[in-house]
Amino acid sequence: MTSEAHDLQVSRSEAARHRGQPGAASRWLRAVIWVLLYLFLTALPLIVLLIGPVPKGGGVGWDFAMALGFGGLSIMGLQFVLTARFRRLTAPFGIDIIYLFHRWAAVGGVTLILAHYLILRFGYGSAIGPANPWTAPWPMTAGRISLGLFGVLIVTSLWRKQLGLDYDSWRVLHGLIAVIAVGLAIAHIHGVGYYTSTPWKAAVWGGYSALWLLALAYIRLLRPLSLLRRPYRVAAVKDEGSASWTVTLQPERPPALRFRPGQFGWLTLGGSPFRAIEHPFSFSGSAQDAEVLRFTIKELGDFTRTIKHVRIGEVAYVDGPFGVFTTDFHRDAPGFVLIAGGVGIAPIMSMLRTLADRSDRRPLHLIYGNWRWDAVLFREELDVLKSRLNLKVVHVLQETPSEWTGEAGYVTEAILRRNLPAETRMFEHFLCGPKAMTDFVTASLERMRIPLHRVHLELFEMA
Repeated sequence: MTSEAHDLQVSRSEAARHRGQPGAASRWLRAVIWVLLYLFLTALPLIVLLIGPVPKGGGVGWDFAMALGFGGLSIMGLQFVLTARFRRLTAPFGIDIIYLFHRWAAVGGVTLILAHYLILRFGYGSAIGPANPWTAPWPMTAGRISLGLFGVLIVTSLWRKQLGLDYDSWRVLHGLIAVIAVGLAIAHIHGVGYYTSTPWKAAVWGGYSALWLLALAYIRLLRPLSLLRRPYRVAAVKDEGSASWTVTLQPERPPALRFRPGQFGWLTLGGSPFRAIEHPFSFSGSAQDAEVLRFTIKELGDFTRTIKHVRIGEVAYVDGPFGVFTTDFHRDAPGFVLIAGGVGIAPIMSMLRTLADRSDRRPLHLIYGNWRWDAVLFREELDVLKSRLNLKVVHVLQETPSEWTGEAGYVTEAILRRNLPAETRMFEHFLCGPKAMTDFVTASLERMRIPLHRVHLELFEMA
């Protein structure tokens, strides 16, 4: 038997040993159920519009405008639910997908509401009254202010960095404007009263308002209260080189939060969870370690540049775990291809450390791109892990030392083809690094005929 055949046989037995973990079929079923529920809640106001008595004489254009407004508002209200981080909701998709959907659903919802207003303004101007807020009926003014605030939400979210808004300030502002905008929109609907004239129609909008308020109460009150009961203390801050630091947290009341390798959590350092100043980072430690949590963080922004100044003993809170970027959801995989760039190695290290602690002998291929050799994070530990795992590591450097004999430049398709044997086509592929790198590598893997369902990457970007 060749060594490659032996590795694959070992990997099959290893995969069999871990069966019983959450399967793809189960996640797909839950995903379908959540999507159908979302579509139902979005469409319910339109059903309310069609059933029962409605104002006469508006015509098709008027009814279409009403449908756009109701649909757009239901989408915007459900945004509170999408960002509440309910684990049962996010589990089938990954919270990165939920947040990406949240962003573009908001664009779609505001577009519908804007179309609602424009149709009425240019087609039924006399019916909605003057645009002057001092002379217009208050429900109409509330609706227009709400629309303007929704527009501010979209602009400040899509172009936050260009506008020079720091993340923490934007996040607080974003939440405050969203609450005011939805509240004014609800007041607009009840103030106009055309489609809330019957008790059961009023009850539907009352139910929607209650749902949104409950989601808001969970986000701002219940979840912070839960985190407050599970504080951590900073046990160590280790300089990993290349302006990167590993923060080790120890729970005040063990054990530490359980997570799957590759997942992430929202980290609050030195403050209260009620302040809503938190940032998402991947766990970099082993999922088998119940004593501590580790996050490896690179200095890339205002908050991350303060990590090196974090004091030992400082209080911390962790909301998580989240994400489907994990080897644990692919227990039947014969092996794994791991492709990382820079600090994108953090969740990959969590996978490698966990697999080593589990004595997993499935074949692993790591392709790790960096700017220079002295910028390679966990370089020595990766050498040690090669003795504990069936691991092959390929370093790719953009600036190479004179004695360098390895791969150079960017992680290209040619490098992938040279270093990934034919059997890795059946492996699960995990990508983490700069977006330009993951986009390019994803396209390369597609040209190499790697099935799309075997390529996994985080799409996470807050704003």
